[in-house]
Amino acid sequence: MENRFKLKVEDVLNKQFNIDFKGYSSMEVDEFLDLVINDYQEYDAMIKQLGDHLQEYERQIASLKARVVELEGKQEVNDTASSLPNNVDILKRLTRLENAVFGKIEE
Repeated sequence: MENRFKLKVEDVLNKQFNIDFKGYSSMEVDEFLDLVINDYQEYDAMIKQLGDHLQEYERQIASLKARVVELEGKQEVNDTASSLPNNVDILKRLTRLENAVFGKIEE
């Protein structure tokens, strides 16, 4: 994944603020917190985007599964239909064989 974040966990844990006359430098703390906020906003946006992609992929998978089931059903119908002429052919052959055995002449 691309490196969009400016901060790493170590950066947050190891951050040292310079002590000003009245305490920490408020500008330095504000700048650092702005970085943290920006990273969290970027993180939230990325999570939302990935969630949207996941939902779209799940919809595509469901659609493709339905298509597979539909095609498998058509294949079964085709298999059944293709076996029917074979049965008819067998019946025709049996009829000819019976006619030949019993002496009837086929027209």
